[in-house]
Amino acid sequence: MNLPAPLQALRNAAVYLGAVVAASSSPVWAQAPVHVEQAWARASVAGQTNSGGFLQITAQAPMRLVGASTPAAQHSELHEMRVEDDVMRMRPVDSLELPAGQAVALKPGGHHLMFMQLFEPLQEGNTIYVTLKLQDAQGQPHEHTVQMPVQRFTPKDAFHAPKHDAQ
Repeated sequence: MNLPAPLQALRNAAVYLGAVVAASSSPVWAQAPVHVEQAWARASVAGQTNSGGFLQITAQAPMRLVGASTPAAQHSELHEMRVEDDVMRMRPVDSLELPAGQAVALKPGGHHLMFMQLFEPLQEGNTIYVTLKLQDAQGQPHEHTVQMPVQRFTPKDAFHAPKHDAQ
């Protein structure tokens, strides 16, 4: 469903404020289940109805990322990009393991979030809110809302390991 821009902006604000109120009123949110860094969403181009979201996520305890949602798109999925028989293929995946204390990167060319049926183009310089859907080792659901600045290209320093001198 396409809404006029002013109504879409109002819808986005309402969803975000609802997430903030839920987070601040729940004791579970006193300690976030995950720490997120380098979150960003790819700017879309004219006529494009899908885009991707990328981030680095570290869980405090073993968890699984099982999905995401955003008021910027009708549907979101966790995807994996891989090369098979010299052909790059993308497919949805059910979940992604998040080992305790280990950073897991969702990045271009690998695991990432896919935002499908965007309500309006993602424009560079804007920010979208994304709620990560998580599941702990006991199967209990958790959510964590993050801000994703919209950018045209991968941030230069995102997901690069420190360089080591060869000896």
